[in-house]
Amino acid sequence: MRLYETVRREIVEFSPGPTVTMYSCGVTPYDAAHMGHAQVYLIFDLLQRRLRDLGHSTKLVRNITDVDDDILRKARELGVHYLDLAAEEMARFDANMQAIGLLPVYSEPRATSAIPDILSLIGAVLDSGHAYFAGGAVYFEVSSFDRFGHLSHLSRAEMLRLAAETGGNPDDPNKRDPLDFVLWQPSAPDEPAWESRWGPGRPGWHIECSALAMRELGKTVDLHGGGRDLVFPHHECEVAQSESVTGTTFSRHWLHVGMVGLDGRKMSKSLGNLVFVGDLLKEWEPMVLRLALLGHHYRSDWDWEERDLVAAADRIERWRSGSGRPGGASSVARAALEEVRGCLDDDLDAPGALSVIDEAATSAHDVKEAASLLGVTL
Repeated sequence: MRLYETVRREIVEFSPGPTVTMYSCGVTPYDAAHMGHAQVYLIFDLLQRRLRDLGHSTKLVRNITDVDDDILRKARELGVHYLDLAAEEMARFDANMQAIGLLPVYSEPRATSAIPDILSLIGAVLDSGHAYFAGGAVYFEVSSFDRFGHLSHLSRAEMLRLAAETGGNPDDPNKRDPLDFVLWQPSAPDEPAWESRWGPGRPGWHIECSALAMRELGKTVDLHGGGRDLVFPHHECEVAQSESVTGTTFSRHWLHVGMVGLDGRKMSKSLGNLVFVGDLLKEWEPMVLRLALLGHHYRSDWDWEERDLVAAADRIERWRSGSGRPGGASSVARAALEEVRGCLDDDLDAPGALSVIDEAATSAHDVKEAASLLGVTL
């Protein structure tokens, strides 16, 4: 199998051991899952399916960020407890992901379940000399980590711009460097707080994933990733704080999924330009949604349009037309399965795999097995 690797910026061999450990950054559950979310988690599902088909066992961890600025802000607006909001939204998220055929993950840990792990990790970062305490908060000192920026390949100016856009608060007067990031912060009066040796407070966003990944999978994972918008600052900061403590590679391979947009802008909760999975499932068969997403290569940025669903509905009907016919396990069907495997091994080329199945289905051959490898039930 060959996959694009973010650090090296090229397609490389991905050759893990018998058990493949993977970590996918999950949702902050303060609103419903949109198609951008679905695209990311579908790609990790596709990767799991092919790895299992190759004979590997997989351990995919997908976290839940159930305490951070966004969920606390939304809970405040709604007048509800932040954990009640998280529970409600996670129930909807899990139902939507199950509907479109995602395999169960190995673990789906909450950030709030890892406060002791987070406190221990922050203490280790401080003890290693890579963090400092100022103004009631603990900050990671990016100048102490000479590889900061190696994942994203961004200039300092670009990093500062993104830090400002994503709540990194580069103008914080307590920081030694505007790019330094929060590991622990004081809580506002109406926010949850945990006791620590730096005073009551709550964790920063980035430290949560490092603590959860290492708790669930160990110091080094085979593959880590998520949407490409997480490369900086989130994943860059994860690398720095993790490797500064362990002294070893945090992730052997980084995989990032392109952005799904609407009307030319990235689909995001902050912009409000969302197409929700749950709303589409009221009108469309779940496998149609899955096929519509698979029609785009995972590294591409693309705009969501309803014609994707129309085309996917037509495609699945053509695929079903030959299923169940006598002689379904034909040489053509078997060859299609092998070609689909080859497409997936070529940087998860799902669109190429769809074309292979289209061709076999056009000849009225049963393509159930090939479709099943893509997680599509006919």
